[in-house]
Amino acid sequence: MSLCEDCIKCVTHEGTPEGKWENINGTECYVGVPGEYQKDKVLLFLCDAFGPQLLLVDDFARHGIRTIAPDFFSNDPLPAEFETNAEMRKTFDLPGWFSTHGTDVTRPPVDKVIAALKAEGVTEFAAIGYCYGGRILVFDLAFENITSLSICNHPSLLKSPVDLEKYFASSRVPLLLNTCTIDGQFPLEAQAQADALFGEGKFAPGYRREYFEGCSHGFSVRGDLSDPRVKAGKEGAFKSGIEWLYQHGFGSKKAAL
Repeated sequence: MSLCEDCIKCVTHEGTPEGKWENINGTECYVGVPGEYQKDKVLLFLCDAFGPQLLLVDDFARHGIRTIAPDFFSNDPLPAEFETNAEMRKTFDLPGWFSTHGTDVTRPPVDKVIAALKAEGVTEFAAIGYCYGGRILVFDLAFENITSLSICNHPSLLKSPVDLEKYFASSRVPLLLNTCTIDGQFPLEAQAQADALFGEGKFAPGYRREYFEGCSHGFSVRGDLSDPRVKAGKEGAFKSGIEWLYQHGFGSKKAAL
């Protein structure tokens, strides 16, 4: 499926967040709510280790999709300076941070949000994850068939082929992978393994993989937008995500026009 460019607004690269923070069942969440939207469907925005990218949440909301980004790090993501501060990268205790931000910490807040949304009438959840949120949360939710649609952007900590095989065997959730050229977490070999396992109609619920040449891990959420290839990759990953959501009944083309 492919939508015309008029159906999909470009990714917002700069601007002021338009959503709002809400406490949902004890978890702080950044929420993007369209003017009109499907009350029974929600997109869970599951962030990377640096926390939610608020403008992207807003972008999904503009396409008629109520989008909720739980702060499953409890306001303790990786410091933003870690990306650019060479000295911090040398001294920051990254293994220590990960040891206190495992699934035993990050999964319960997401489950609480889902439970609260179900209680108010939400019956279907799509999940989009970036890096940490891709494998740790999107895959785990799909393993249990809690969600009904998966979008996974350059997943971190994915064990290939073990996790891919588990997804294939246990999940009924259609899967979109947005991948790139340089990715130590989900390298070309693992991408090829995913295609061999899921592709050519082998995975009945649905499978699609997009590949963005010249991009590196993290491109779809925190890439260097001064590089035309990265900018195109970020916008392309957003477009493929919206197409996947529309194809499976989430959102409204009218909202994007």
